[in-house]
Amino acid sequence: MNGRSYQIASIPGDGIGVDVVIEARKVLDRAAALHGFDLGWTEFDWSCERYARTGTMMPEDGVEQLSAFDGIFLGAVGFPGVPDHVSLWGLLIPIRRAFAQYVNLRPVRLLPGTSSVLKNRSAEELEMVIVRENSEGEYSTIGGRQTGPAGEFAVQESVFTRAGVERIIRYAFELARTRAGRVCSATKSNGIIHTMPFWDEIFTEVAAGYPDVHSEQCHIDALAARMVQQPDRLDVVVGSNLFGDILSDLAAAITGGLGMAPSGNINPAGEYPSMFEAVHGSAPDIAGQGIANPVAQILAGAMMLEHLGESAAARAVNAAVEGVLAAGEVATPDLGGKSTTADLGTAIAAALDASPSRIAGD
Repeated sequence: MNGRSYQIASIPGDGIGVDVVIEARKVLDRAAALHGFDLGWTEFDWSCERYARTGTMMPEDGVEQLSAFDGIFLGAVGFPGVPDHVSLWGLLIPIRRAFAQYVNLRPVRLLPGTSSVLKNRSAEELEMVIVRENSEGEYSTIGGRQTGPAGEFAVQESVFTRAGVERIIRYAFELARTRAGRVCSATKSNGIIHTMPFWDEIFTEVAAGYPDVHSEQCHIDALAARMVQQPDRLDVVVGSNLFGDILSDLAAAITGGLGMAPSGNINPAGEYPSMFEAVHGSAPDIAGQGIANPVAQILAGAMMLEHLGESAAARAVNAAVEGVLAAGEVATPDLGGKSTTADLGTAIAAALDASPSRIAGD
């Protein structure tokens, strides 16, 4: 060991979130040991189950407690009887906004040993990244419900600030420079009269500063169709909070499903901890049965290692996942196998021992 140590807040959440976080931590601890650093875990029971017991997803000083950590590792949340908006606004959104995690980064790719619902598409054609604005936009508390002369109605306001829109679009362009050099912006300016033209104008302004990056704007409905019909035309897709949310789930669906999709809630400046999670839900119907796929959570862990600066370890985790999936000998039921969650996690951890990049190569 060379003294590198990171303090990580682990929030397993509910259902299969608990199952897959156990396996992901197993893999990450092995990667840390092989690459000369240490992960110090502190576990929190913040979850919908906690809400059912206490009436809160996390304590009042929860955000303050998390501020001392280098990273946050979140499992899925969701529990029968607890509405989804409770978990979102009681845990995820307060953390995202308190720590300025304005980038929701969702890489999507067709992994070895898996298949796409799209016919005759190669792994090279099914690889992109969604950059979702994560702190404002359509996810706002401004509005309300009331009853008027014509009956009950609801008003929901969106908030798009110049600073918020510009920084997420600029992040997408900077990312594109490290990839294939293409950015596509999701918009709907032909129907949403104020916020989307505002978004489009800022996109055009930012794009002018990146003449080396090909840029285009595409209406969200046409973009959803392109993602299915011509996914090879997409590299970096940037969208508002709502559009990015929808597109990233669609992208995951065509590249093996949500069980294979990781995500990161990123504070690019590093002034606050970032949070990493799988995209899938808590699936309470299969929780504790040992059949959940831990790959998305493990890949989210690789994203966390990359963000912490442990790039070699992150590459090794990704390679181990790909190697085990390509071999096809250990696979959970959703991948067509009969292995358990623990079997797959153990196999990926063991595959790290064969990685060519170890301490000497870091």
